[in-house]
Amino acid sequence: MPGRQLTLYSRLGCHLCEDMQNQLPQYLEGTSLSINIVFIDNDSELEQQYGTLVPVLKAGEKEICHYFLDIKALQQYISEL
Repeated sequence: MPGRQLTLYSRLGCHLCEDMQNQLPQYLEGTSLSINIVFIDNDSELEQQYGTLVPVLKAGEKEICHYFLDIKALQQYISEL
């Protein structure tokens, strides 16, 4: 099965973003999932869409969580793969 990618929308200097980024690898261990980090700071469209919600973790168009890592939601997503 080819690897799938989660997208973490983030900002530079955002401690919540850093926290989520640091927590994710332990939950993705043993899966084919990887993390793509997208900084929204210099993209007005992404800034408008995610500016007040970062960090936002998505799988394609499906939002898994925002602000804090929702471990149950992430594990539910992984179990459905």
